[in-house]
Amino acid sequence: MKKLKEYLIQFAGLKLGKHQFEYQLDNSFFECFDYSEFNAVDIKVDLILEKKNTMLELDFKYKGIVNVPCDLTNEMFDLPIKGKLKLIVNFGNTFNNENEELLVLPHGEFQVDVSQYIYEGIVLSVPVKRIHPGIKDGTLKTDALETLEKLSPKEEQEEQENIDPRWENLKKLLTDK
Repeated sequence: MKKLKEYLIQFAGLKLGKHQFEYQLDNSFFECFDYSEFNAVDIKVDLILEKKNTMLELDFKYKGIVNVPCDLTNEMFDLPIKGKLKLIVNFGNTFNNENEELLVLPHGEFQVDVSQYIYEGIVLSVPVKRIHPGIKDGTLKTDALETLEKLSPKEEQEEQENIDPRWENLKKLLTDK
């Protein structure tokens, strides 16, 4: 993965206090990470960096739309996503990013790369099961849905036909009390 220069924040020259950064993401951002799950991306990231004497606090907020295929019908749709992430940057002897909420940079470091945190936050915001909103409200009509309807089991009819008479007698005992 190549470094994305615009996501390198040089905090050494910044005054103490809060500083705001904005990023508008599209497909080219995810191509840098060799991630091709999204067909189209339009996400706005707001980052507030608060510089303190001994540490940095980074607050990420992102909101936007990713175009993904539906897991049931393979129809493309725009999935709205949003999320936030808080990251604390401390300084120590060696680089350490094992903790997802704490980053330790070596003393003397003057910049921090936020691209990986933005990437991970957005990718993890996408639900595991992506279902087209037209399926939920019943407005989507596709061949795939019709085929799924035809092949789905008819629960009520099968249950009534396959009831063991012994179970019927047991049910009567419960209702006789």
